[in-house]
Formats: sequence, structure tokens, C-alpha cells
Amino acid sequence: MESKYKVDINLLKKKCNTDSFSFKTTKEITESNDIIGQKRAMKAIKFGLSIKRKGYNIFVSGISGTGRNTYSYSIASEFSKKMETPDDWCYVYNFIKPVNPRAIPLEMGRGKILRNEIENLIEKLKIDVPKVFSSKEYEDRKKVIYEQFEKKTEEIIDKLNDIAKDYDFEFTKTEKGLITYPLIDGRPMKEEELEDLSEEELVKLKEKSNKLNSEAYEVIKEFKNLEILLRNRIKQLNEKVAFDLVDFHLNSVLEVFKDNKHVESYLNEMEDDIIKNIEEFMDINSEDKKKDTKKNFFKRYEVNLFIDNNGKKGAPVIREINPNYYNLLGKIEYINEHGALKTDHTMIKPGALHEANGGFLIIQAKDILSKSYAWEGLKRTLVGEEIKIENITKGSVLAQTIKPEAIPINLKVIIVGDYHTYQLLYNYDEDFKKLFRIRADFDIEMKRHDDNIEKIASFVASHCKGEKLKPFHKTAISEIVEYSSRLAESQLKLTSRFNEIVEIMYEADAFASVKGDEIVKREHIIEAIEEKIYRNNKYEEKLHELFKDGTLLMETSGFKIGQINGLAVMDSGQYSFGRPNKITVSTFVGKDGIVNLEREVEQSGNIHDKGVLILSGYLGEKYATEKPLSLSASITFEQSYDMIDGDSASSTELYALLSSLSEKPINQAIAVTGSVNQKGMIQPIGGANEKIEGFYKVCKLKGFKGGEGVIIPKQNIKNLMLKDEIIKACKEGIFNIYAVESIDEGIEILTGIKAGKPDENGYYKKNTINYLVKKKLDKFAALNRDYN
Repeated sequence: MESKYKVDINLLKKKCNTDSFSFKTTKEITESNDIIGQKRAMKAIKFGLSIKRKGYNIFVSGISGTGRNTYSYSIASEFSKKMETPDDWCYVYNFIKPVNPRAIPLEMGRGKILRNEIENLIEKLKIDVPKVFSSKEYEDRKKVIYEQFEKKTEEIIDKLNDIAKDYDFEFTKTEKGLITYPLIDGRPMKEEELEDLSEEELVKLKEKSNKLNSEAYEVIKEFKNLEILLRNRIKQLNEKVAFDLVDFHLNSVLEVFKDNKHVESYLNEMEDDIIKNIEEFMDINSEDKKKDTKKNFFKRYEVNLFIDNNGKKGAPVIREINPNYYNLLGKIEYINEHGALKTDHTMIKPGALHEANGGFLIIQAKDILSKSYAWEGLKRTLVGEEIKIENITKGSVLAQTIKPEAIPINLKVIIVGDYHTYQLLYNYDEDFKKLFRIRADFDIEMKRHDDNIEKIASFVASHCKGEKLKPFHKTAISEIVEYSSRLAESQLKLTSRFNEIVEIMYEADAFASVKGDEIVKREHIIEAIEEKIYRNNKYEEKLHELFKDGTLLMETSGFKIGQINGLAVMDSGQYSFGRPNKITVSTFVGKDGIVNLEREVEQSGNIHDKGVLILSGYLGEKYATEKPLSLSASITFEQSYDMIDGDSASSTELYALLSSLSEKPINQAIAVTGSVNQKGMIQPIGGANEKIEGFYKVCKLKGFKGGEGVIIPKQNIKNLMLKDEIIKACKEGIFNIYAVESIDEGIEILTGIKAGKPDENGYYKKNTINYLVKKKLDKFAALNRDYN
């Protein structure tokens, strides 16, 4: 009866035939960096990068290790090579509105030229201005002006003194301006003589002075106008001399940047400012206390080379590993002066968005979402299509601040994250779905066919060359392919989690080196896999110790009513393993139905609870269509103290329930996994390999007594990639694997008794499992009716 359900030995693992390889070692293979198994994701990324529309940024989703980061960077780099190198950007002083520094774009490499040209210009002016304004030519021109005004001044003073002599006063020109002196005996009165005057004499003197000022008002006004005119003439002279000098030096700079209107406008404004502040260029080496002031003044002429793309080819591809607000959007730095913070345009620093402008920016979703203000700042930039540099201030004392001119953006943002993060953002962030219209979804597996197997071999060859590993023998490639299928949990698939493959490659290479082998062979791959398991299976070994010493009760021989060995998978991080569980069922008269003890103590998840509820549906439809289901049953995982979830044990629980009701014992040498629906059909589960191997290890620990095995859903045969030891045991008849499609098939294997099918009247054949179960349930219904 059992033999027809046994899985064929050839179906327990899909071997990779080395005869299909046309090479002996990876040295003979042409290396390839082609992306493997991600056709859908690659097409999405390429489309997203090629479309030049707002909102077509890309979210790359998938689990770690599938090549999300490597491939995203690789494709972006490929695109960038065909694109133009973006402009340089400089921040300069805004002479019209200093609080808003100007952003100037320049062709690639010309930002540095502008900075150097301006720096040289200012240094030349610092030398030439003092020279020009102390030259004989300048002094002569200034002397002519002074002489002209001196003559006119004397004429005005003579005119004033003609008026003043009638009041016994005299006008004199001094450094402080025009001064009047009272006269005595035709000469100016001395100070002590002035002090000796009586109060009455002082009053009279003041009256005379007032009358004099009143009478001479127009002439005094003429004198003051003459002084103003003199200052203006000197100023005009200075401006003319300054203009000629500055214009001479500036014209060479204007010639270099004549095709850039932004630079031309800036240089014209700078020229006006230099001429207006030409005296700042004089006496550069004045006393020390003025040096800092001078230094601060000249900062306005410095060029902040904000983004320098000099020497770069193509568009930038920036990977920002710490995308906090400032690293992303740039910042304004400050210096502390006397307890207050000050800044200027030279202290504006770029962020990753500035560096990636004109190209591509790659960010990890978990990184940007965990940084305060960063996500909102990125969205604001993408929506506004410009980068504004604004510091987040919290109570700082700012003596001065600035608001730099925003820089327009033209870039693609690629965010790399997982499925869960994508769904959260898509469902709860309105801006996200408008800004990230392209999703590139990385698969965790690919089809196992010759083309992909060849690509795996090329991938290994490429990695061997790039990482200087030993060449891999074709038997090693074969083992890697089988390991890849094991990770994918399918004979028809290969894993796309290449980090797992690379890890084994590195370790196998190390084992080959230790043994002095020049080529990595199959045994090195196997050793690497086994060593990785050993490093991570401490918990599994501790568990087996508990089985061995009887702390955990587990029977792998004999027959028991209402008791069965179920299988679960435990995950310890890098390693997952199967854990057998004893499941027991008690049935009795009542109306409580099936009670899941784990649920009662809140140790089971929703999926497990659903699986238990399905059992009631199965019993009701199959055995209680004519009489009510008068049953109370309790089901529990014995010696289980952790949370239980999943429905892969639902068929196992049903087998134990049927055993209890039929009073027929279950073979304890056979463990079971598989979920069930209300119609009694067995459904596939995950972790089939780990579950089988987990029970095999416990049986081996307790000693094989014959008949040990595992029942799995028939649909899971394609998922089998079992270890060679278990395949050998199955060949020798020590261990067996059965595949079933229905509960009836499974209960026959477990009890050795036919399940039984209803005849045309709905009755089951006597002494079959279904007959005995229905008989018991009818008895329960009668007892319940009589009791009521």
C-alpha cells in the first residue's frame, strides 16, 4: 500500500550533469557581467532611466542579496557614459542683495577657471591700486584740482573778510573747515583775552558774530558748495582712475567668459562694487587690528566652486550611504564670532543631490527614511525641481544668515528597498506614487535551464578573475548550481540571491588554499556549505541533545492512538532547520468542537488558527450531513513554548484527530507535513527539505528501526533538493518519503488501514477508517441527544 505513494529516488534531487559543460575549469570560460535572471527588473530600470519626465524616478524593490544595488549602479553607470557631463556650479556674492548669494552655472571645468581668474584679478588689484593712487600721474591730476579750488577758496575767504572787518572778525580756513576769530587792535584775539572778557562783552561779541553769519550766509554757503564740489571732483577722479584700472584687468576675464551671460552680469556688478569700494584696496598692509576687517571684506570677491565636474566623463552616478538632511541637500556652515554665528557664500556646502545633478542618485530606503527631515527634503526638491539649501535651526543665535539662490535639478533618483517599504510608501504617502512612478521588482529566483546555468558559470568565472580566486572545476560549478536550486527550494529554479553564492565561492577558495589545491573542486564547495551550517547550527544541536536524553519526548517507532509527529521549520538567521513536534489529540462527547490549546493560551498565529478551523469544516461535510457534529476535541503541540503559526501542520492535526476518533493507532516512525482544505485535499507547504532532513536526523539519533519516513504533499516533489545522505538512505530502504494528494491517502500510510470510500448510499465499508470515524461521531451524537 505504501509503495505506490513513495517518491521515486530520481525525484529527490535534480542533479546538474557535468557532461553538459563544454569546459573543464572556469579559466576556459569567457567572463560575463551580464545581469542574470532579472529581465523584468532590468527592463523597468532602463525604461525609468530613459524617460525624461517629471516623476519618473525609480524604486528598486527586492530582498537583500539579489543584486539590487550592484545592478542598479551598473545600469545607471552604463547610461551615464552616454550622457553629457553636467555643468559646474559656483556660488558668488550678490552685490545687489547680499543675503541671497547667486548660483552661476558654467560648462564643465570652467568653474575652476572662473575661481582662479577672479582670485588673480583681486590679487593684481591689491598690488596695482595702491601703486596707481600713489603714482606721480595721479598726484599731478589731483594737484591740478586742488590748485583750482584753492584759488577759488582764497577769493571766497577774501570776500568773507571784507564783510567780517566791519564786525571786527576774521575768517580763516583750517583742516577742520572755515573758522571765525574776533579781532582786537587789528589782530586775532588770544584765548586768554577771550576768557578775560566780561559777561556783557561776551554777549555783545556773540551778537556781532550772529549778525556776521547772517550777512555772510550766502558767501559761507558758496564756500561749502565749493568743498562739496571739490570732494566730488576728487571722487570722480578716483572713480575714473579706478575704472580704467579695473576695466583693464576685468576685460581679460570678460573675454574668457563672454559666452556666459550669468558670469558677465556678475562681473559687471563686481566691477561697480570694486570701484565703489576702491579705498579698501589701498593700504592693504595697514595696522593689524584692521587686517581682519580687510580680510572679511575681500571674502565677497571669493568664488565658491560649489560643484566641480572638471575631468569627469559622462553623467555622475552617486551612491549616498548616509543620506541625512545635510548630506542630501547641502548646508550652510557658520563660524562663531563673539558668541554669535556668522556665515557667507563661501561657506555653502553641496549635498548628494547637487553632486548627482545631471545624472543619478542611488539611496537606500531604510537609510533615508530613518533620517529626520531627509525624506521630506528629497520630496520637496523633486516636486519643486530645484534644490534649496536651508539649515534647520533650533535656537541658535545667528548674527547673520543667508538664503542661497536655488539650483535647478535634472536627475533621476533610484531608491533601493524591500517590498514592505514600497507598499507602505505607496499606500500611505501621496507624494511617493507621483514621484516614483517606476518600480523595478527584483525576483528571488529564476528558471533553471541551460542558458541560466551557463550564465551562472560565467558569473563564477568573472568573479574569480575580479576577486583573484582560484579557477573552479566543472564539478564545483555543478555543486553550485545544485546549491542554488536548494536555496530556491525548487528543482525548476535557481536562486537570484547571488550574495549566498559568492559567500560559498570565497569560502571554497579558502579551503582549496588550505589544502594546497590550485583548482576549486566539488569537495571544496561541499566543505564550504557544511562548515557554514556548522557555524550556525548550535541551536539545532542543542535541540537534538534534548531529544537524545529524553527531555523532549519524541517516538520514532511503534503505534499510538491520537498521537503524531508533525514537522516545523525554525530559523536562526543564516540557517534554517526542521524541528519535529509531537502533536496529540483528545476527543470526547460535547459541543465545543475542536479546541486549539495554543490559541487558548495565545501562542498561535492567525494562519494556524485558520488551519484548525478548517478541520471542523472537513469533519462536518464528510461525517455530519445527516446528524449534528457532537464533538469536543483538544489539539496541542506537546512541549512547545513558543509562538506557533502557519497551516503546514493542519493535515497532521487532522490525521491525529481521525486516529483518535477511529481508535486506530498511527505509525510513529512516519512524520507528516502539509496543509489541508475543507475538502480533504493536501496543499503544498514551504521548507520541505528542512523538514524532511530534520526528522531524518532525529531518527538517526534514536537509531533506525525500520519504516521511518516522512509524508509530504505531492505538489512539493518539485521542491526536493535533499542531501546525498538522505537520498542514499532512501535507496537502501532505511528511510522513505511519501507524497500524497488527499487525507485518505495519508491516513492509509499512517495506519495501514484503508480510508474507505462511500458507496452509492453514502455508507463506508466496514472497518475502514472513515467507517470507524463516522460510527464514533454517530455515537457521540446519540449520547449528546440522550443527555440533553
